Amino acid sequence: MHHTTSNTSQHRALGNHAWRDRAACRSTPHHQIDPDLFFPEPDELDRIHQAKTLCAQCPVRQGCLDAALDNGDTVGIRGGKTEEERDPLHKKTEFRLDYSRVNDALAGRDIFLSRAERRAVARAAYQADIPADRLATMLKISDEHAKKLYRRTRREIRNRAAEQQATEDNAAVIPLDNTRKVSHNPQRKTSAHSTRQSAA
Repeated sequence: MHHTTSNTSQHRALGNHAWRDRAACRSTPHHQIDPDLFFPEPDELDRIHQAKTLCAQCPVRQGCLDAALDNGDTVGIRGGKTEEERDPLHKKTEFRLDYSRVNDALAGRDIFLSRAERRAVARAAYQADIPADRLATMLKISDEHAKKLYRRTRREIRNRAAEQQATEDNAAVIPLDNTRKVSHNPQRKTSAHSTRQSAA
């Protein structure tokens, strides 16, 4: 199932690692952190607990997790989650559909997009008559690839419209088998009338 959201938010730009400067795990002359703490073995529960405790205090924990998911980083504890806890999130990222990311990309922001989000950008750009070369810049692809995406988008829109029209046409047809048949047998009416008179 696709995860869909339209919340507006600022997403980390590709190549932007400024968030690391605010990370709780960043070592300073007065605050030394052992980086190996975040790469424990599965059975080292004490180290895992220590790392997660530090992550819980981190102001950029979500940014750290997003970076790990965007980059396919499956090793170590990131964003307060172990490798095993992040595994299902990695699997879902490919199918994620976050319209705030789509809108950011359309606005020219250089951010990570899932496959579903890239297709949504192509569809929105096509409907907005954005030139293929500009779409190529947004998605960092060749002009020819952008034109191919537009051709596929055009087919998808045409096929969807045809399917919708067919559904509407089918809904407008009333099956004859479901038409209620009214009896026109005068003898039955006469018989029923006679019965009522006899009862009176």
